[in-house]
Amino acid sequence: MITRRDLLKSAAATGALAATSGLAMPAVAQGAPIKLGYISPQTGPLAAFAEADKFIIDGFMAAAKAAGLNYEVVVKDSQSNPNRAAEVAKELIVSDEVNLVLVASTPETTNPVATTCEAEEVPCISTAAPWQPWFIGQQANPGDPGSWKPFNSAFHFFWGLEDVIAVYTNMWGQLETNKKVGGLFPNDGDGNAWGDKVVGFPPVLEKLGYTLKDPGRYQNLTDDFSAQINAFKSDGSDIITGVMIPPDFTTFWNQAQQQSFKPKVASIGKAILFPQAVEALGKNGHNLSCEVWWSASHPFKSSLTGQSAGELAEGFTKVTGRPWTQPIGFVHALFEVAVDVMKRAGATDSKAVIAAIAASNIETIVGKVAWDGANVPPFAARNIAKTPLVGGQWRLKDGGGYDLVIVDNQTAPNIPTGGKMEAIG
Repeated sequence: MITRRDLLKSAAATGALAATSGLAMPAVAQGAPIKLGYISPQTGPLAAFAEADKFIIDGFMAAAKAAGLNYEVVVKDSQSNPNRAAEVAKELIVSDEVNLVLVASTPETTNPVATTCEAEEVPCISTAAPWQPWFIGQQANPGDPGSWKPFNSAFHFFWGLEDVIAVYTNMWGQLETNKKVGGLFPNDGDGNAWGDKVVGFPPVLEKLGYTLKDPGRYQNLTDDFSAQINAFKSDGSDIITGVMIPPDFTTFWNQAQQQSFKPKVASIGKAILFPQAVEALGKNGHNLSCEVWWSASHPFKSSLTGQSAGELAEGFTKVTGRPWTQPIGFVHALFEVAVDVMKRAGATDSKAVIAAIAASNIETIVGKVAWDGANVPPFAARNIAKTPLVGGQWRLKDGGGYDLVIVDNQTAPNIPTGGKMEAIG
């Protein structure tokens, strides 16, 4: 995880969307397209987050063309590397001269991109990273709240640590456990935030009567989790939680089975958001739980196409042959917000676009997106728009594969549940 200070020092040193109608083009040079830059981790250990990118972007371009809208999308791969994310953001700004930068998926990509845009005074809309690692992680001194400053150019929509903690503990509360929790927090932006003793899981778990066994930060792409497994076994942990990259949870969970460690609950952020990650575990993925940002059963529609969440998910499966994944909704929403912003901006200069982003109030496929300060601390109110979160479990299907079933919606009652929380095994 690189901080804003590090990045600024470095910079100084060197499916398918249907055709839309009624979308006014902003004033631009005659014949010039509106240029959107898009960055995500299309390769590397975070590549599962970008699985739906091509489906969404291809559909967006086809829809724009059919509607007579002159858009261009310049796509860049962060390669799951923060330094690379900063480099390609600079390319979009300097070489490609994009009018608006869009970025998705984990602080390792969103933060360096947003920081670069902020330094260059170029508008940026970000998503798919909890807001605390995004906002606090970019501050010059993340450990000093008194020094935190809002951003002018960079805006973010997603949920926060308070939401995922509430979702996880609500799910756990449906089961009888000893309230002993084992924590798996890597040494990266998400892991350091989730395990933080002030804004992360520890203070909330203590308040709710849980005890947390945290063996300390580990490096991503670790190949031996024996130390963590032994610590959890010695503690008698009924519950495992954390925020892991997909290959690391696969390694941990397979080793846990081999070493006869079988907790009642495993609620893991990031790693098991994706069907292929759970399928890789064979039958051992049954009843693993995670946060659910978006699903085919979410009660929202696209502002671009009128598609329901279910129809968008079905479109992805029809085109790719793969199950829907959670980032589909948020990547789609990025383009919903971008079109709405450019329509209202009436121009492509940065000041007009930034003002239009700040004034957004749009119902999207992931719910309302508005930078209006609702449910956000005052220090982050300008830059953060909250979206809803619920909890789900992966259930093994009779014919093979898994369904993600929403099992707790206390944090967002308008999103329907499909079952109750079940213990593993």
